[in-house]
Amino acid sequence: MERADVVVVGSGASGAAAAWALSRRPGLRVICLEQGERTDPAHYPATQIGWELRRQGDASFDPNIRQALGDYPIDNSDTPISLANFNGLGGGTILYSAHFPRFHPSDFRTRSLDGVGDDWPLTYHQLEPYFTQNEQMMGVAGLVGDPAYPEYQSLLPPVPLGPMGRKLAEGFNALGWHWWPSYAAINTRHHDGRAACANLGPCNTGCAQGAKGSVDVTYWPHALNQGVELRTGCSVQKLLMGDDGRVGGVRYVDADGGDHELAADFVVLAAGGAGTPRLLLNSASDRFPNGLANQSGLVGRNLMVHPLAYVEAVFDQDLRSSIGPHGCCLLSQNFYESDAARGFARGYTLHILRGAPPLETALGGFMTRRIPLGPGHHRAMAATFNRTAGIAVISEDLPDPANRIELDPDHRDRFGMPGVKVRYALGDNTKAMLAHGTEQARTVLEAAGGKVTLAFSPVRHSGWHVMGTTRMGDDPATSVVDRFGRAHGIDNLYVVDSSLFVTAGAVNPVATAQALTLYCCDHLAKRLGPSP
Repeated sequence: MERADVVVVGSGASGAAAAWALSRRPGLRVICLEQGERTDPAHYPATQIGWELRRQGDASFDPNIRQALGDYPIDNSDTPISLANFNGLGGGTILYSAHFPRFHPSDFRTRSLDGVGDDWPLTYHQLEPYFTQNEQMMGVAGLVGDPAYPEYQSLLPPVPLGPMGRKLAEGFNALGWHWWPSYAAINTRHHDGRAACANLGPCNTGCAQGAKGSVDVTYWPHALNQGVELRTGCSVQKLLMGDDGRVGGVRYVDADGGDHELAADFVVLAAGGAGTPRLLLNSASDRFPNGLANQSGLVGRNLMVHPLAYVEAVFDQDLRSSIGPHGCCLLSQNFYESDAARGFARGYTLHILRGAPPLETALGGFMTRRIPLGPGHHRAMAATFNRTAGIAVISEDLPDPANRIELDPDHRDRFGMPGVKVRYALGDNTKAMLAHGTEQARTVLEAAGGKVTLAFSPVRHSGWHVMGTTRMGDDPATSVVDRFGRAHGIDNLYVVDSSLFVTAGAVNPVATAQALTLYCCDHLAKRLGPSP
């Protein structure tokens, strides 16, 4: 049987960081298995006139629509928020908007501070050097001096606010509320051999410029130069247990349907908040009837997804609002920390989104009866396009064991492995938070001079942030892995992605997931011994 020192499952944000971190030790054989394929930036939607249409097909964030060879089905029929997922070299970073703030120190101590959720077994300050290391690798733009994030020491120049961002900033200033330019994994100047952002806009269909920090252009070139063996089109079906109680390796199917076994001294799971529990549950056996590393019964449970509210306004002026990175303009953390007077625990981020591109503007306007077809269409379109601004309320999602991911044997991938079934419901705390955030978003848009035309929650197709499904902790009865990502009771099995999260924070989880990955891999590297 073929053998590796370390097998990494998944090539996305955390898998790439793990492969890079572990391969810095010379002589170590690291093999990464990715069930999706490589993407070609020359064929990204933004290189074509019909790029907006492709977002409804092969560039969709929904695997049930996209149905690429590496995708597996996700049943979202029992949840108000449908999960997104992308399998391929780079994982979800190919399609994400690159919004890249860190968690706050308080996010790691919600039980101690606010009496909700649970404290993490580590602190923000233990992760701080790994945040800094990761930001250098990814290329993060922003502005040092933010009172909400005093820890930042160095960043690339911020993404330009543009006329729309400046208009929204006027609204925040009028109210005396916090705002700051977004933290974005986007090159605003040449960095690490990659060009600067061309300000095109559709970052979440893939960046053909290479300016967005997707890990296929940040971590992976370095990891491959350090000798990592990357195998795409390889779907890991099961983890193989040895008689000694340790993971002996993995069984996977290649793109042609060939069945393989790969032995390993260590296995590192980085398949994401849905893919990692899916693999652990599918690795059930007579010895582990409920799935691997599932003695606590928590594999797949405590699912958190950052429920969103969305509020949109139209302005009298042409704000060129469709120009620039769609998900990275400015943010406000005025309501991030707990305030008992609001009637809920923890808080949310007000995340300012740029205006919709032409086709989305026309279709959205037609569906809301603001832009008619036929006579009056062009007049209404001109009064709307480039004049809108949106605010997403990114709410903290408290862990609840009832919110979970299960195997779905009724819907299988092309190799016969079960897909996943999502069971999720909004908690009362989240509902109160979304209602409060909606009103504050409406207030700031109006203070900036906009007329609110749309406000609703939760946003159904917004389950990009999948967290908590193999949570870390010191107690094996209440967690799946320990403070280093090592599975309780299985000494050589590690998890390093966002499924480790104990709480969800109220910002995009990628920066924190990657910092956590580097932290866990530091621990694993020390166990591997000194370099030869």
